[in-house]
Amino acid sequence: MIDALKEEEIVNKVGGRFKLSTLIQKRLVAINGGARPLVDTESDEKMEVVVQEILQDKIFLDSSGEVRTAVAEPTPESDGPTVDLSAL
Repeated sequence: MIDALKEEEIVNKVGGRFKLSTLIQKRLVAINGGARPLVDTESDEKMEVVVQEILQDKIFLDSSGEVRTAVAEPTPESDGPTVDLSAL
């Protein structure tokens, strides 16, 4: 078992055991679906990756219960210049 889950720090960080469980489950679904990990770990264990993401404040549950990342995600505007092809 992952030692961090035995500590109250991670439970308090998320806001309770139910929220922790929800966050872990939703993030594991995302990772299993192909989402990239937000932390570098030596472990290939997906659960360890999710726990580290929580401890490093990379993910959280928003007010509607959806997983959000604290890391800035690239947007189409930040990927580089855009060209308006309608003027051609």
